[in-house]
Amino acid sequence: MAEKDFTLEKITGDLTHHIRLNKGFLAWMGFLTISLLVCLYAYSLQLKNGLGVAGIRDYVSWGMYLSNFVFFVASSLIGMLISAFLGLIGMKWITPLTRIAETIAVAFAAVAGLVIVSDMGRPERLANVFIYARFQSPILWDVTVITTYFVLSLLLLFLPMIADLAIIQRKVTTLPAWLRTVYKVLSLNYRDTPEQNRIIHRSIRILLILIIPAALSIHTVTSWLFAVTSRAGWDSTIFGPYFVSGAFVAGTAAVILAMFFFRKNYKLSDYLTDLHFNNMGKVLATVSLVYLYFNLNEFLVPGYKLKRADAVHLHELLAGKDALLFWFVQIGGLLLPILFMLFRRFRKPVPITIIAVAVLIAAWFKRYLIVIPTQEHPFLPIQHIPENFLHYTPTLTETLISIAPFLLVLIIITLILKFFPVIPLQETAKEKGVEPFIFD
Repeated sequence: MAEKDFTLEKITGDLTHHIRLNKGFLAWMGFLTISLLVCLYAYSLQLKNGLGVAGIRDYVSWGMYLSNFVFFVASSLIGMLISAFLGLIGMKWITPLTRIAETIAVAFAAVAGLVIVSDMGRPERLANVFIYARFQSPILWDVTVITTYFVLSLLLLFLPMIADLAIIQRKVTTLPAWLRTVYKVLSLNYRDTPEQNRIIHRSIRILLILIIPAALSIHTVTSWLFAVTSRAGWDSTIFGPYFVSGAFVAGTAAVILAMFFFRKNYKLSDYLTDLHFNNMGKVLATVSLVYLYFNLNEFLVPGYKLKRADAVHLHELLAGKDALLFWFVQIGGLLLPILFMLFRRFRKPVPITIIAVAVLIAAWFKRYLIVIPTQEHPFLPIQHIPENFLHYTPTLTETLISIAPFLLVLIIITLILKFFPVIPLQETAKEKGVEPFIFD
């Protein structure tokens, strides 16, 4: 039986009213575009003058760029966690969240590859990864799994949207003609026939199964870029699950932040309810507890053995020059959020969003702490080098280049969720018990 307050017209109107050009959207896109152009100018300086314009030197050869890369790959895993894992075990409440999660996954996975390019002094040589590919190289593994995961995520975003596009193209007559034409082409002549639904549902289920190993591989392989070395801080056998659990934390926080934005700005409080924020708070608490376990493993085991190189590395993290950032990440981005999320009052929309912002910021700085400090503690003594080679300090140019991928992600997410329904239309109608859409 249909819920009293929901009708076909209400659901269609609520979930499509944002599909229009308005001043707020144009101002936001203008801001993002201008900011991106400034960042691209900074990148042009790096292309012209070399990586020396960044804080990267002989010893710290991976800086903010690689921190960004690890963070972007991590955030992209949320599509698998929400759509595949929670979906396959029968969590019905995730329906309004799947498109948000998949959009975030597509955006971060698409931009992750570009982040690597920003770290290359000769980006035109990227083609050599494919021309002279060697199976023994973890770099090739990384490129392969990122590409595979991106394609699977894009398909998981598109296939459930086919029915929605057909409905909007037929039922929403206020849209511009060009946009309705785009929807008509993308809907692939969908007419809600049993055969079409069978093909779509089977395809989605296959993708949901395939994306789980692909998602686990993408961040496991990324972790191997570090773990296959013998550097203190990277020489670890737990980096695969450690990186994956941290990815779920960052991705869940990103979804909560997106939920709050779209609920408020697109007036979707009837669909993104307090229940969804409460449940996502529970998910964030759960994955944070798992991540806390791996954090303890990361520091307890080398701390117990305390090899000389590990002793230097751990001292700098716990009580040295990286201590302030380290304790902010551990306490402000992990321990306190877990503690707060144990209480229901902190899993309401505003408190959980504030917690998600703190977790997301801490997640980026966690990747910074993984990438940078261990390079500052080489096995061989540092001798006869310029003073500025001793320590890593990001430059303004490097910072602007590192901001560019975030702007690209925001542009991709904004465009997708501005011109397509944020919440699955057909699935929502079915869950509300509303009579089916009639295709003429």
